[in-house]
Formats: sequence, structure tokens, C-alpha cells
Amino acid sequence: MNKHIGAGCGIIILNDKGQILLGKRGEDLIKAKCEMHEEGTWTLPGGNIEYGETFEEAGVRETKEETNLDVSDLEVFCVQTDLNEYAHYISVGMLAHSYKGELKVMEPNEITVWKWFNIDDIPNIIFTPSKKTIECFLKKEFYIK
Repeated sequence: MNKHIGAGCGIIILNDKGQILLGKRGEDLIKAKCEMHEEGTWTLPGGNIEYGETFEEAGVRETKEETNLDVSDLEVFCVQTDLNEYAHYISVGMLAHSYKGELKVMEPNEITVWKWFNIDDIPNIIFTPSKKTIECFLKKEFYIK
């Protein structure tokens, strides 16, 4: 395994009912393309930060690529270390203060469905980085180990 540290982002989008947007990761390891190998979990919109991008630019791009939504006025509210036997990431959590567009599944091999959940009633099987980001958001903490 080529060991390196990656950088990623997760975006919290809340609708006018206060619900949070989560997507179901595909079950197929090859098609889902997840370095952390947490296929089948629910996740926030987001992904890898590309060379030369700011956190916000990555958040806008990844959200559009995955959901077809245009997010704006992104606020960085947390950072975290995400590490398992497959990958090591530094992840940045951001809150989208506004969004527009029609929600669509744009990458069906990676995310099979997008769904709005009441923030106090989200699925139990959450992508670890997304779980930490949501926890930071709810606890208003910048960093959780």
C-alpha cells in the first residue's frame, strides 16, 4: 500500500426544515472508489481536495459533482484526522449557508441515493469522517479525536 495523507472535505447542507442531506455510498468496492473502504455507509456530500484548491472551492465542486446542487457561503467549522487500515485523511467540515438547484444522483456508482434526514434521526451506519463532522457540528467543537 502506498502510504500518504490525503485531504478531504464534508459539507453539511440543511434544508428549510432543518434536515441534513446524506447520500448512501455504493456497495461495490471497485465502482464506489472510496479509499477508506466504507462502502454502504451514509455520507455527507464532499470528497478529495485537489491540488491548488481552497477548502471552499473543493466543497463547491464536490457538492456540484455529487448532488447537482450549487452551494455558497461555505463556513469551515471543524477539522479532523480520519485514519483506518486503508487510508489517512485530514478532513475539513464546512456548513453551506445557502444552496440552490435540483437534487440529483450525479455519480450513481459512488452514491446511490440522496436523502434528507432530521438531524436527530440520522442512520446508524455513517461514513466515519461524516460522523465526526456531524458530531463536531452538533457539539459546536472544532476538533474531536
